[in-house]
This record gives sequence, structure tokens and C-alpha cells, in this order.
Amino acid sequence: MVFNDPEKLETINQKLQLVYNLQKKHNVLTIEELLQIQTDLESKVVSVATLEDEIAKLENNIKDFELQLDEVANKIKKSRREAIPNLTEKLIDILNLLGMPNVRFKIEIIPSESYHNNGKDTLQFLFSANKGTDFGVLKKVASGGEMSRIMLAVKSILSQYSKLPTIIFDEIDTGVSGEIANKMGEIMRDMSKTMQVFAITHLPQIAAKGANHYKVFKTVLGENTVSELKLLNNDERIIEIAEMLSGKDISDSAVNHAKALLN
Repeated sequence: MVFNDPEKLETINQKLQLVYNLQKKHNVLTIEELLQIQTDLESKVVSVATLEDEIAKLENNIKDFELQLDEVANKIKKSRREAIPNLTEKLIDILNLLGMPNVRFKIEIIPSESYHNNGKDTLQFLFSANKGTDFGVLKKVASGGEMSRIMLAVKSILSQYSKLPTIIFDEIDTGVSGEIANKMGEIMRDMSKTMQVFAITHLPQIAAKGANHYKVFKTVLGENTVSELKLLNNDERIIEIAEMLSGKDISDSAVNHAKALLN
């Protein structure tokens, strides 16, 4: 077939070149594959055209969820405001028993723009241990011994509501001794009436309060160091508490003191 129309021939060549370029661009060999790509692209164009509607719909959904979250957050804020006076009073009562007669607490509710897993507020604990001293942020002004007593007081109160089966105190008695340690041991013993309490301690006053006494120690087996846990009987417990009182050289007075603590 011979074409006598140069313009038509040029048009056909341009179309063939376009097809070739598209095949090369999309890495396909047939017209059918190109048509399928065209169909897919047209679908995407339609999707983009409706994207603004989808965005608007999702933004409305977000606003609805925000209203629901704000309602829940406000209920949590209200509950916190009602609970703070009671919590503060209980903290002060316990800390008075633990040798802090002039302690004061203030719990501030600070609104937040972001959502948390427990509301839309940030709580700040302010603390004063002595008369005549201003409130300061708890974690900045409390000493180690004060923080130990405060943590025990908080956990003691929370345990009345959380219904935990077990609670573990890992050297919560840091920085205290003497009669204060004895009072802390009594608080932990009272807690053990409604839950299982583990107390890791180096203080004999607290160790003596437990229903059972386990000794944790390390031994060397060949080239390895092994940690062991042993339940002490009554005689072993007396010796262990006496050692906690006086060191490796156990005196008769330390043994008698250990027996008194256990009784």
C-alpha cells in the first residue's frame, strides 16, 4: 500500500513514535498493556479528584472523636479534683507516722493541649517537709529518705484501690533506719493482709516483719557466679537478722536483738 498523502503519513509516524515511547516509558510490549495502564491512571485521577472530600470527611471524624475525648478528659479532671484532698490527707497521715510531722502536699492539675492515656492534664506534686519552707517540686526537693517514705505512702494508699495480687518493694527503705524503718515494716505488713508483698531490704527491722524470710546470695561454681535464693528456717533467720545488725562477727546482744525483733 502506497501513501500519497505526506501529511497523513507524518501523522501516523508520530502516533507510532508516541506508542513506542509510551511502551518504553512503562516497560511494556503491547497496546493492551498500555490500555490497562491508561485505565489504572484514570482511576487514580478520579481518586485524586475525590480526595478533598475524603479529607474533609476524615477531619469531621477527628473533630467528633476530639469532642468525645474531651468529654472523657473532663470527667477524669473532675474525679481528680474530688480525689486530691482525700489523697493529700491520707499521705500526710501516713508520713506523720513515718517521722514527718510537718509535711505538706499540694497537687496541681495543669491543663494540656495534647491527649494522654489518662486524660488531658499533667499532674505536678509539690512538697514541703518542714515548717516555714515553701512548696517545691517533689522530685527536686525531697531527699532520698523522704522520697522512700513518700513512695511507700503512695503505694500503700493505691494498693487499697488497685486490688493488685502482688506488690514488690525493691529497697524502698533507702535512706531510713531505726524507728522509721520499723514503722515502714509495719505498713508493709498491714498491706500483706490483702495482697502478697515482697520486700527486698537490708534493714533488719523490715526483714523481721515478713512472714517468710528468703536470703539471696552468690556462690562461685568453677568459672561461673551463681545467684541463689534460700528460704530460712527460724534459727537461720535469727542468725541472718543478727548479722544484718552487727556484721559477720555476731554478738550475743545482736542475737538477742534479732529474737526481739522477730517476736
